[in-house]
Amino acid sequence: MDKIYYNGDILTMEDTRTEPEAVLISDGIIAFTGSLKEAVRAAHQPEMTDLNGKTLMPAFIDGHSHISLVAQFSQFADLSGCESFADIKMRLTAFQKEKKIGDGGAVIGVGYDHNFLDEKKHPDKNVLDEVSDQIPVFVLHASGHMGVGNSVLLKEAGIDASTPDMEGSRFGRIPGSMEPDGYAEETKALNLLLARVYAKIPRDPKAQIEKAQELYLSHGITTIQDGAASGQDVEALFEAAKEGLLKADVVSYVLVGEEPEKLEQEYAGLKKAYWNHMKLGGRKVILDGSPQGKTAWLSKPYAGEEEYRGYPAMEQEKVQTYIRNAIESGVQILAHCNGDAASQQWIDSFENAMEQCGVSKEDDLRPVMIHCQTVRKDQLLRMKTIGMIPSMFVDHVYYWGDIHLRNLGEERAEAISPAKSAFEQGLCVNFHQDSPVVPPDMLHTVWCAVNRLTREGKILGEEERVNVCEALKAVTINGAYAYFEEDKKGSIAEGKLADLVILDRNPLKTPVSELKDIKVTETLKEGETVYPKC
Repeated sequence: MDKIYYNGDILTMEDTRTEPEAVLISDGIIAFTGSLKEAVRAAHQPEMTDLNGKTLMPAFIDGHSHISLVAQFSQFADLSGCESFADIKMRLTAFQKEKKIGDGGAVIGVGYDHNFLDEKKHPDKNVLDEVSDQIPVFVLHASGHMGVGNSVLLKEAGIDASTPDMEGSRFGRIPGSMEPDGYAEETKALNLLLARVYAKIPRDPKAQIEKAQELYLSHGITTIQDGAASGQDVEALFEAAKEGLLKADVVSYVLVGEEPEKLEQEYAGLKKAYWNHMKLGGRKVILDGSPQGKTAWLSKPYAGEEEYRGYPAMEQEKVQTYIRNAIESGVQILAHCNGDAASQQWIDSFENAMEQCGVSKEDDLRPVMIHCQTVRKDQLLRMKTIGMIPSMFVDHVYYWGDIHLRNLGEERAEAISPAKSAFEQGLCVNFHQDSPVVPPDMLHTVWCAVNRLTREGKILGEEERVNVCEALKAVTINGAYAYFEEDKKGSIAEGKLADLVILDRNPLKTPVSELKDIKVTETLKEGETVYPKC
């Protein structure tokens, strides 16, 4: 069926900056943009949609998130907004009672942040033992980079005084001893605890994926990333795709420790193109932690520290091997880099791997640096020379900007997520929310990038503010470029997919302080309404 949208503001996100009077959609493809009269003439018995002054623009494209985690976290206790250990215990206890979790089960909570607790520290096993000393209890930090287990969980996981720290990870210890206090930091340590508690949680992956997808669609996002997928995650998404449950496009990037080569062979049909809205996009490496947790790897010490700079998650030789394997396999690779030392490792390693593989920028590999929290201007320039894409978690300015001032000092904190510098260098920067770390709210992200206000109302890095058009490009056409899909998505142009969003007002005409208040009224995927549900 042909459809025509008219009588509203139409933002194409094309460089021509034209605002057509109408858009014609035919069989899920944008068939025409221009005058209403010409659109009607070109259409065959079209369904006419009067925008009534609302704004039509390309649907948003998720630069980086974890839809599998968003799906899983929907079944756990929500600890966001907790202000004390008492709050955490109260929510976990209420959750256990509500879900009737008894012997053989486990209690999991997600989203606490020690930075905003009265105690200004992480809880320990003793705190969680007060929730239960009979079944495992685990809480995951909002950043996803650290967590705490109770005594039962530590015992079941076999973690005791003899358990060593691992590469890029560590366990908290009771002062003056090697006895674990329940705290686990970064991937390898966390996984020892997570593997135990996840095995005790009833799962309904398809229902959880549908619920997570609905959240993204409600924010106008029609291309979603699963940015550190396990084999189990890929399998669950594939099963959802097989049953036709995916309405948005989902792109999985497999974590390097999850045997991506094997998965790429097993799901070979997903490697180059979507099948029922699912695709394997490539691979992912994690090179450090989080700045708000003081585990990001910096080139200079944290504020108030004489030597501590965070630490690497992986040796450079190993990083280069993973990159080389990806290049030789013809797949894209992404890297989590929050600290500038991690950014340096990623850039150096990629340059070396390119030389070893005999490839150049012209080979269009499009490696991505995820987060870029403290990436420096000199590093942005080097990124441009090798075609590396910065995907920035600019919401950090609001959510943790005040914490960064304390942890990094004013100069470095002002320069976090240097989006304006990236645009000025000519880089194809995109934005993301790293959901479930923060909600997948693109308009809040646009507000963050344009205003750069912290929770406490401070302007953090005024010179790194971008204009509204730049921010919108970062969540549309630039996002499409990172997926090699700029010819199909990200702008309203003839021949592209009709992935569109309708907003209650025009971001280009809205006071910048109100950008976060703009509402998504409808989301379309290939011309069909996917939000709200019909």
